[in-house]
Amino acid sequence: MMRAFYTLFLYLALPVIALRLLWRARLAPAYRRRWGERFALTGELPAGPVIWVHAVSVGETLAALDMIRALQTRYPDHRVLVTTTTPTGSERVQSALGTTVSHVYLPYDLPDCWWRFFSRVQPALLIVMETELWPNLLAACAARQVPVLLANARLSARSAAGYERLGGLTRPMVARLSKVAAQQAPDAERFRALGVAPEKITITGSIKFDLTLTEAQRRAAAVLRQDWAPRDEILWLAASTHQGEDEIILAAFAKARTQCPALRLILVPRHPERFDRVTALCEAAGWHTQRRSRRTEASFDVLVGDTMGELLIFFGAAHLCFVGGSLVPTGGHNMIEPAAWARPVLCGPHLFNFAEVSRLMIDAGGLQTVSDADAMAEAVVALAGSEAHRARMGLAAQAVAEANRGALARLLAEIDQLV
Repeated sequence: MMRAFYTLFLYLALPVIALRLLWRARLAPAYRRRWGERFALTGELPAGPVIWVHAVSVGETLAALDMIRALQTRYPDHRVLVTTTTPTGSERVQSALGTTVSHVYLPYDLPDCWWRFFSRVQPALLIVMETELWPNLLAACAARQVPVLLANARLSARSAAGYERLGGLTRPMVARLSKVAAQQAPDAERFRALGVAPEKITITGSIKFDLTLTEAQRRAAAVLRQDWAPRDEILWLAASTHQGEDEIILAAFAKARTQCPALRLILVPRHPERFDRVTALCEAAGWHTQRRSRRTEASFDVLVGDTMGELLIFFGAAHLCFVGGSLVPTGGHNMIEPAAWARPVLCGPHLFNFAEVSRLMIDAGGLQTVSDADAMAEAVVALAGSEAHRARMGLAAQAVAEANRGALARLLAEIDQLV
């Protein structure tokens, strides 16, 4: 009954959903395109045996890349279908995997969309990255006996409370999951409390720890550092920032520059539709600002990272890093990437999406939390002024990343049981 009300609400909300797409398209024109895929009306879907991977946006897509490549090697007779929700996720799939996979936007969670979708593709398995669960999708999979694996699964206490408030809808939904490969024990316990049978839950760890840096990436990072810091400037990367964080970062940069004139800021907003606004914000603050995509001068105070797919290289080029989504209550983003490069990591206090990872890195001394511009400036000055401090903190972060590898192999073993 709850799912029927949910479905009716979604149908009634379709005009609002369309208006929201148009609103987002003002700053990100890609939202105007490929609407047919969102209703399962268009898009090339593969025939034959298919392994379907859903990764909502950029973060989930990046986490899934090594898993997808392993699946292609492991199951050469299967075609991998990747669905995303956002244009940025779509761009990452197409850039990283090209025509080796099929890709469409995930259809809206409506019964007629799933009828059309499943009439054209018969997946052997659906792998959902992290926590992107839809009641009608899981019901459609159950009706067609398509097993569903929730991979790299995480569930914060905040999200669990939200699911619990809608227990009449969410409990039947999570009960339909075939397997939950949880990142950590607290995630596993929250899924169990929501109604997933204990025998369906396995703790595999986070596959984000299994990041392997290639020699090409290391060379590219070295080239960027030489380009951006030709006279031994100190590069501070503020990555994946959200609205409300850029002003704090720029205020901290202004304070830090008074004590460290060699400091340069690389500021990378999380969402492309914010590139113009963040650039204007930097210029309004009086900084000599360049954009990565259209840089015209070698010198800069602030460089706005307005390209896609380069953030991992930026971490390697930087001397110290701040990871955004953490000064505002978004829950934080992936701090394992700078740790893999042995870079010291700063974050805000809101880290519930990476609670266990951040705890391990804080306990090891590889991550420091800062709550405002003053605290951030103090931490940046201390790191910028001491190569030994940067090395000590960066190696501590890297040690945590190295100690927690192996999740991908455990996850692939779970997938083998379901394909």
